[in-house]
Amino acid sequence: MKAIYKVQGGKLIKVDLTLENNKIKKINITGDFFCHPEEKFEQIEKRLKDTTFEKGFILKKINEVVHQHQLTLVGVSSQDLAETISQAK
Repeated sequence: MKAIYKVQGGKLIKVDLTLENNKIKKINITGDFFCHPEEKFEQIEKRLKDTTFEKGFILKKINEVVHQHQLTLVGVSSQDLAETISQAK
């Protein structure tokens, strides 16, 4: 399943994911946005594995990672990421 979302202001988010029993099994998030520290962005993808494919659950997990690892997202928000993921078809 894939989704592409253009954030207001021009940044692009691309998502490629696999679902099993309505849970995320694999996910890859890319785009022209930035995250600091950059090497911690993969923690979002790791935390989303086995998450129910519902925007509220997805947003909660993303926010947990952002807070836990003190991530700064530049050009996108947690809400933008959750919106893109939930639109994957």
